[in-house]
Amino acid sequence: MALLCLGGVGVFISFYDEATKIERSAPDAVVDQFLRAYLVNRDDKEASLFTCKDGLDLTAISALRTELVAREKEFDVTVNVSWSTLTVSGAEADRRTVTTDLLIAGSRGGEALSKSSEPWSFTLADADGWRVCNTAKLS
Repeated sequence: MALLCLGGVGVFISFYDEATKIERSAPDAVVDQFLRAYLVNRDDKEASLFTCKDGLDLTAISALRTELVAREKEFDVTVNVSWSTLTVSGAEADRRTVTTDLLIAGSRGGEALSKSSEPWSFTLADADGWRVCNTAKLS
């Protein structure tokens, strides 16, 4: 019986590791996970799993998140962020740029109040997997 329980624990741990594995093998997947952590969950610790350790500049995206939080408080609304297709470009072996449109929607009590779309760019470096190093709102 003890061996059966130990085997079950081993299988559980294996499935858990696979389900919670941090995927950094594709630049677009990293940006998707970063945006979910930073703008949807607003979890800096989780977002840091997808960012560069050196040369990190999140000034632009940080300003956006600060503005979203301020609008929620000032107007008593909920602001949700989603994004369109993530497009990867760049020819350097260890650098890529991912662009997307951030879709920002404000609502109160389930009623849509506003929608906007902003083009954004994310610069990534391959440092033990792809990581976001810089963010910029495009004109």
